[in-house]
Amino acid sequence: MAETIELELATPERRMVSEQVTDLRVPGLDGYLGILPGHAPLLSLLGCGALSYAAGGARRYLAVQGGQLEVLPGQVRVLADAAERAEDIDLAKARAELERAQKELRNSFTGETSSAALNAVALAQARIAAAEGK
Repeated sequence: MAETIELELATPERRMVSEQVTDLRVPGLDGYLGILPGHAPLLSLLGCGALSYAAGGARRYLAVQGGQLEVLPGQVRVLADAAERAEDIDLAKARAELERAQKELRNSFTGETSSAALNAVALAQARIAAAEGK
């Protein structure tokens, strides 16, 4: 069995990752998926969260939101609606965004939760998790 798998991660704007990885952890709609070389073929929708992978002896993180995941023999393709590298995330700004989104969520709760507020909370949490390497 191969020791690595090729990871291709792109958004509508650009290709963000193209490298050989030893493993990756991807946020699905119903929880995280762990992918190792030799994984069975798979199609899945992406959720919102921190995607992580190991390459070259280092663990790398990105915040992703929405899109699709395709696992093929020897290759994983992630087509994210939005993605941001951990090193590009301003942690203080992400924490402020989370606080603002949580406040909006509390203020908008009237029996029907605002989906925009829930999405803002999830994205801010994903950005913080990626920036903190979690």
